[in-house]
Amino acid sequence: MRPLRYSINVTLDGCCDHRAIPADEALHRHAVANLEQADALLFGRVTYELMRSAWMPPAPADSRPDWMEPFALTINAAKKYVVSSTLEELDWNAELVRGDLGEAVQQLKREPGNGLFVGGVRLALSLTELGLIDEYEFVVHPRLAGHGPTLFAGLSTHVDLRLVSRLELDSGAVALRYEPRR
Repeated sequence: MRPLRYSINVTLDGCCDHRAIPADEALHRHAVANLEQADALLFGRVTYELMRSAWMPPAPADSRPDWMEPFALTINAAKKYVVSSTLEELDWNAELVRGDLGEAVQQLKREPGNGLFVGGVRLALSLTELGLIDEYEFVVHPRLAGHGPTLFAGLSTHVDLRLVSRLELDSGAVALRYEPRR
């Protein structure tokens, strides 16, 4: 079974608002390395629409630094699955996931490959509640944002994790990888 990996950027005070996270070359290189470990990406509607608007080609001239291009190329090429009951059609190499979330994600995990990668906030909460995430990565940035949103608000029960690796990025952010204790 291919693993489902979750990764999110977060500030020291727990904010996971993408606008509060400093984007730099090291962070984008790390994200490319993560995406290259996945056969497909799994997004909720909000994350899909956010990522699509930021990364789907063509990018306006001079809209981003050259060091962002490897990330843009990698995410554009990736197969995407989008969990949504409101979207009717998708583009950007994406396919809708409907019906029972647990069954649908279990089916995706049973397919051969290296893994699935999930991003966002609300979908990750649902997948955590279902016990479907095999690895969590929190890229903790040395910043205090002073606002939310925060991760896993409303989680019905605690989830114990075991640290499996850590990586300090040039920016001072630290990527912490955990697996659930089962």
